[in-house]
Order: sequence, then structure tokens, then C-alpha cells
Amino acid sequence: MNDIESALQKKFLIDYPSDSARLLESLTAEHAATLLSNYPAEMTVPVFEKISPDFGALIASHLSDDFLKKLIPLLSHYYATNLLRRFSKEKRLALLHQIPLKSKHALNKALRYASDSAGALMEADFIALQKNLTVAQAISRLQQLPHHARRMVFIVDAQFHLENIIDLQALVLAQEDTLLEELARPVQAYVYDTDDTDKVVFTLEKYRITDLPVIDYEGRLVGVIPYDTLMDASREEATADMLTMVGASKDERALSPALFAIKKRLPWLQINLLTAFLAASVVGLFENTIATFTVLAVLMPIVAGQSGNTGSQALAVTLRGLALREVQTQQWFYILFKEGRVAFINGIAVALTTSLGVFLWSHSIGLGLIIGISMIISMFIAGLAGAAVPLVLSSLKQDPAQSSTVILTTITDVCGFSTFLGTATLLSFLLT
Repeated sequence: MNDIESALQKKFLIDYPSDSARLLESLTAEHAATLLSNYPAEMTVPVFEKISPDFGALIASHLSDDFLKKLIPLLSHYYATNLLRRFSKEKRLALLHQIPLKSKHALNKALRYASDSAGALMEADFIALQKNLTVAQAISRLQQLPHHARRMVFIVDAQFHLENIIDLQALVLAQEDTLLEELARPVQAYVYDTDDTDKVVFTLEKYRITDLPVIDYEGRLVGVIPYDTLMDASREEATADMLTMVGASKDERALSPALFAIKKRLPWLQINLLTAFLAASVVGLFENTIATFTVLAVLMPIVAGQSGNTGSQALAVTLRGLALREVQTQQWFYILFKEGRVAFINGIAVALTTSLGVFLWSHSIGLGLIIGISMIISMFIAGLAGAAVPLVLSSLKQDPAQSSTVILTTITDVCGFSTFLGTATLLSFLLT
């Protein structure tokens, strides 16, 4: 060990930070910390930034808080935040409290990701090694790290850009003198730290991987999202869409306080009330027609109900396509054409059944014809609306599930009532 210690003299430390880092990584974390603490914190910065973050955090755990509070503000933004994420919450807060205010604000901002981003889901305990290590050296490094459940080893370059991955099982079973680059395979999937949970869930659905790497905008590895977290995010996203579709908040839970639920739901209920008045006003326009042919009031809910179901089907399929990235808003023409065609053909089939049923009930060919025509028109429009609502919301950079059912219900009710009563008014001579 004397040779290593003599190599780590001041000039070598300053002039050859990469070589110094490799030598430090061959020692135990405690020994490496002891050697680094012999130098001023500012002198160790170039070396520290060449050490992989996992081993760097292990070394830091053996350094004094006084040394760390001098070191952390001098480290690069990337390395400092990566190091802090690996500390316990208590130690992280204590260190941030001691460093200069300017650095503290910058680091706090970097450590806080939006709640619906990949950065908020990721964990910092990934294993990052360089490809020029041998299997024996890699295993020696792993033995010093705390136990964790990661199944992947990530291969990074000297600047910690993600390059390849290695299965932990393949590493353990390989010959000791094998270089890691011989075991490495391409990265199957990754996400950026600012990507939203929709992208994370989509990547999970597509690739079914156990550990999803997270990189920053420069391609440097900043974290990993384990499979169980991905599954939690997937369930959360699915239930959130269910809530927002009907005007409830995605933040609400079954045991949320009643006042919280009221504040979140009431605005949309008031909006829904206004739309209900809109639908009622459409019916009011045809007051004379209904007064003359009261049988129309009995059949109105049938038309509105069928158009509502048609719109809901188109809405659900389009929402799923957008959520899973199967379709993009740029494909709006194809989506609308497909849903319009489906709704039109289904409308004809349903109209034939409805017309026959109305004829047998009322013995009126005219009434059967009127409800059949209005059924085709209203279902066709409802199919287009069901696909259009989430596409429009998505193109406006809004959540496509956000209260889409409330909006669609308004469209289908107005459409159903107006087409049925409008057709009845135009063809009223068939009802006499």
C-alpha cells in the first residue's frame, strides 16, 4: 500500500486526477477518505469528480462534515446533486444548511423534481463502472457497496455518460480477467429526468425492464427507476386518468378529507350543471314540437344514451392510444376518419334495430324513420367528438383525460336532442 500512498502526492493529485481516482477506487472507502482528508478540499475536487458516484458517496460517508461542506459547493452541479441524493435525508439537510446560500439554492432546485417527472421517481443507488475495469476489479468494488436490489450494472465513460449495461448475473459468472466492455450490451431503454410519468409508464409497457436508467440532458446517468416503482407509477397514472375523466382530482384518495374532495369536485360539478342547462335549452327550442307529439319525450333518452355510449367508446380508445404513445395528435385525420366510419356503420346497425322496435311499439312508420335517421347522425357526430376531445386537449398541452367525460357528455346530449327533435320537426308531416 506504500506505493499507492507515495503516488498520491500533491503533484500527482493535481496533474493526474483520473489516475488518482482509479488508485483511490482500488482502496477501501475508509482508506481513500483518510488519504483525501490530508489535502485541502479544493485540491481534491478534480479527483473526486472522476470517482464513480456510488463509490464517491461511500468515501464521503467517512469524511468529516467540515470537509464536505467545503467540498460540495466546489463540485460540478451534476456530481454534487448525485452525491447528495445518496445521503440520508437528515445528513443531506444538515450539509445543505452549512454551505453558502447561493450553492444551497442551486442544489435545492436540482434536488426537487416535478412530482410527475422521472426525476421524482428515480433512486440514486445505481452501480456505475467504467468499461476498462476487469471483472475482478468490478466485483471488488461491488463488495464495498451497501447491499441493494439492483440487477444491472451501468457502464459509463469518464464524464459519467451512459454507454452500456451489464446483467449482474453475467458479471458474477464471468472470468475474473474479462474486461467489462466484453460483457456490455446496448442500453435497451432510458428516460430523461424531466420526462413525465406518461413517458415512464410507456417505456415500462414497451420494454418490461427491471431497472430503467434516468439520464440528464447531457446524457449523464443520474438515477434508476426500479421495476416496482415503475409498476406503482403505472397504477397511479391509470387511476389518475380515471379520476380526471370525470372531473375529480388525481390527488384525491378514498380516505382524503371531505373538504379536500369538495374543493376538487365542486367546480366541475358546477360546470356540468351549466352544460346540463345548455342541453335543456336545446330541448326548449323544440317545445312546440314536443307539445304536439308527446311521444318524442319518451324516445329522446334513447337517442342521447346511444350517442353518449358511442362517444365514450371513441374517447376511451383514443385516450389509451395517446397514453401508450400508440398515436400522436398529428394523426388526427386518420383517427377521426376511423372513429367516424366506425360510428356511422354502428349507427346504421343500431338505427335499424331501433326503428324496428319503435315501429312495433308505436305502429308508426314515420316515427321509426325519424328516430333511425337521428340515431345515425347523432352516433356519427358522437364518434367524432369522442376522438376529437382528447386530441384537442393534447394539442393544447393539456391532460387529454382532464374532465373529458364532462365535455363529451355535453356534446352528445346536445347532439342527440337536437338531431332527434330537429329531424322530428322537419319530418313532422310523417307523424300526423
